[in-house]
Amino acid sequence: MNVKRVFVIVLDSFGIGYEPDADLFGDVGANTLATIVKSDRYDTPNLERFGMFNIDGVTCRPSVDAPIAAYGRLRERSMGKDTTIGHWEIAGVVSPEPMPVYPNGFPEEVLAPFREQTGRGVLCNLPYSGTDVIRDYGEQHRKTGDLIVYTSADSVFQIAAHEDVVPLETLYDYCRKARAILQGKHGVGRVIARPFVGDNAATFTRTRNRHDFSLVPPKRTMLVSLREHGFDTYGVGKINDIFAGQGIAHTTPIQDNEDGMNKTLALMEEDFTGLCFVNLVDFDMLYGHRNDIDGYAAAATLFDRQLARMMEKMREDDVVLITADHGCDPGFPGTDHSREYVPMLLYGKSVRPGVSIGTRSSFADIAATVLEMFGIPESLDGQSFWKEVKAQT
Repeated sequence: MNVKRVFVIVLDSFGIGYEPDADLFGDVGANTLATIVKSDRYDTPNLERFGMFNIDGVTCRPSVDAPIAAYGRLRERSMGKDTTIGHWEIAGVVSPEPMPVYPNGFPEEVLAPFREQTGRGVLCNLPYSGTDVIRDYGEQHRKTGDLIVYTSADSVFQIAAHEDVVPLETLYDYCRKARAILQGKHGVGRVIARPFVGDNAATFTRTRNRHDFSLVPPKRTMLVSLREHGFDTYGVGKINDIFAGQGIAHTTPIQDNEDGMNKTLALMEEDFTGLCFVNLVDFDMLYGHRNDIDGYAAAATLFDRQLARMMEKMREDDVVLITADHGCDPGFPGTDHSREYVPMLLYGKSVRPGVSIGTRSSFADIAATVLEMFGIPESLDGQSFWKEVKAQT
């Protein structure tokens, strides 16, 4: 049976246990899945039926006797544990060098041209929590018009500004200027606009008008390859931002995980041939980074309910692949991403159920597999497992 549509769904930060090199990242012991299953708000019968708890190394719940999907775990080869590098690897690009991070803030060689091009001063310039930084610097920003610039443990340059002080389009323009400055040795993964509203420190709240400005991937991705071979490519959520629009024919912004899945379900009504690539960021942004175990568990439960609807809507020639881009264990010390294996669950009429692909050496095996499904003779930086899981005809 030929595959017509592939839906790759990235549960952002849904790690399933620390990797062998986790000591290099300070993440020995991290296990996002093992943490959230302890919550009484965790209930994912469909993921369990797919084989989530049959995957190598996943021992936090009993396995099932007859998984209905192919399953396995993927190890990250790239030297990083952030969203950009993780998604690039899923799409077939391994990054051997880590992206730059700034634990002491950005140097003057970055800030001087930024101040000159924006005509505004800079506040903070430190790693900071996104909610704390507007509480601590928001009122000064409103008085002076200076921009709140901050970073995190990730390779990011973030600009927070009140929507009444800096209009959205102006903030986005400032981010484009920063993106042009932050190249080469200062080529951070993302420049992020972080608008907020409110009257004082007690009421400042970030809005959903966030926008990411990413580096262009350094090499071809499965998205580019698919487009070149005449296939459709849909990006849902942050996908267009993560890939700087490269190889994406249609983009669909979302409000949250639930909206992301609802829009994906709506796209299933479209008659297209190709890939729908989905990012569900709430797991990471709202729950992992905020150490909210119950919130993370409830989000997994909601996704599982929507997965049931997706299964009902699938056509004979559809395939769904569920994975993640890194971990972010909400029960682990700190609020950073964690260096973890990610799940690979593959379901559809053209997939043999119950097949384990074991432990694969790269997220990029997803890209190689997707391309082989569509008959494209290109593996990028991965190795396809399609022959192992393809249903016999």
